[in-house]
Amino acid sequence: QVQLVESGGGLVQAGGSQRLSCAASGSIFSSDTMGWYRQAPGKQREFVALITSGGSTNYADSVEGRFTISRDNAKKTVYLQMNSLKPEDTAVYYCRDYTLGYWGQGTQVTVSS
Repeated sequence: QVQLVESGGGLVQAGGSQRLSCAASGSIFSSDTMGWYRQAPGKQREFVALITSGGSTNYADSVEGRFTISRDNAKKTVYLQMNSLKPEDTAVYYCRDYTLGYWGQGTQVTVSS
């Protein structure tokens, strides 16, 4: 069974940085497209970033230039480096395996002003 476990969330001040990790198990991982989504209170879940098996990336306009997605296939882990954080980045961040259709349980990121 595929499992995705996010970590690295927490409270950070505006302008600060945070790195999220998503560790996968039960999948090959290296051939999967992986991504991050987020859901703020009262809002729909929205796309943040994705990375293909070949390393190509795509970002939401709202995070372009501030967030970086990367992967370590040996560790079966995908990362989201978040810099220049804003209060509007506050949300639960979810990892997604696009290829297999799985979601992680989410990790809360709170950015204080």
